[in-house]
Amino acid sequence: MLVVGAGPSGAELARLLAQAGVDVLLVDRLKHLGQAAFSSAALPLETLDRFGIPAHVVAARWSGWQLVGPGDQRRLWSAGQPLGAVLDFGALRQWLAGQAQAWGARLQLGVTAIGWHQDGAGVNTVVRDGAAGSRRLRSRWLVDASGEGRALIGEQAKLADPLVAGLGVEWLLQVDPEQHRPWADRLSFFLGSDWVRQGYGWVFPMAPGQLKVGVCRLADPSRAQPALALELGALVQRCGLGQAEVLDRHGGRIRSTVRRHEPHRMGRLIGLGDAVSTANLLGGEGIRHALASARVLAPLLLEALAKPAGSVGLDQYASLLRSELGWRWSLSGRLARRTWLGLADARADARLERLLAGLQTRRAEDLSALLFDYRFERYGLKALPYLLGWR
Repeated sequence: MLVVGAGPSGAELARLLAQAGVDVLLVDRLKHLGQAAFSSAALPLETLDRFGIPAHVVAARWSGWQLVGPGDQRRLWSAGQPLGAVLDFGALRQWLAGQAQAWGARLQLGVTAIGWHQDGAGVNTVVRDGAAGSRRLRSRWLVDASGEGRALIGEQAKLADPLVAGLGVEWLLQVDPEQHRPWADRLSFFLGSDWVRQGYGWVFPMAPGQLKVGVCRLADPSRAQPALALELGALVQRCGLGQAEVLDRHGGRIRSTVRRHEPHRMGRLIGLGDAVSTANLLGGEGIRHALASARVLAPLLLEALAKPAGSVGLDQYASLLRSELGWRWSLSGRLARRTWLGLADARADARLERLLAGLQTRRAEDLSALLFDYRFERYGLKALPYLLGWR
């Protein structure tokens, strides 16, 4: 079994397969899994238990939400106990890959997959391995867990449900205790076109004395969009963090379709994680959905591997993954596209302000259910006009 991409989905799948006795080779184009650690990496507390994520991967825990904007208006929700965690994404990748290796999977870094073709009951994959040049790897199945770049499964031309791209830039800041304290126990988001046009910004706590500050927006070819680095710099200044030391700068892209109707398999090539749109566009969240996709695929692959060499199977993969993500998935994608692409002027800010005023809640737990579980229906008629574009 060859798995391309040692991110959350690929490394988790490699672990599950190796644990079941499968010979797994896990490759990644990065030379070190701590590199390019772009991810907001905020998730609800129950995800730690579900996937057995250890304490050393957790940078901070949070118990509240702060929404700033439009303008300088602030709304704060606090709970009496932790509701979630912010992960060190580089440490998470290294831990997941280490778990796979502990069960017998082989890991090769600095390896880039550049092509594949099916040959009878197997797959030949062409990889480039630094100065060693290209070589071929033979496997019975090939999994593309390379992320939004879809290195092997590619993009389907003229999809009725096209890919929507989100671009992000993030800085890791070193701050003094006084600067850290206002952000230490909450997830803070900045909403409105005067903060980030067609997107949003954030400040998340990390290790003591460190903050993760970023901006993200949906790409819109029909509009001129300011440079993200400029908007991030302005956000840092407005938050009073302009004198902080920048420890790391990184950025990246997420891409997903709204309805997730793209092919999940081409013969013996299978897409996994972000390669089949498991990154949710509403909050740019991908880690727990990528891990869940591996949990869906693993038993199907084990069943397929138990069949005779000429058998294929996995016909239920796409439908089971859609069921795992839930019926609210498409609605959250529609809301993301409507909210972020439309958030470009004062009129859109006023519409967002009406939504935020209509969704006031007294409990931080309710906001978590809205933003992590996409439970829009609990807000009933207050949210319906916005979701349908009536206001």
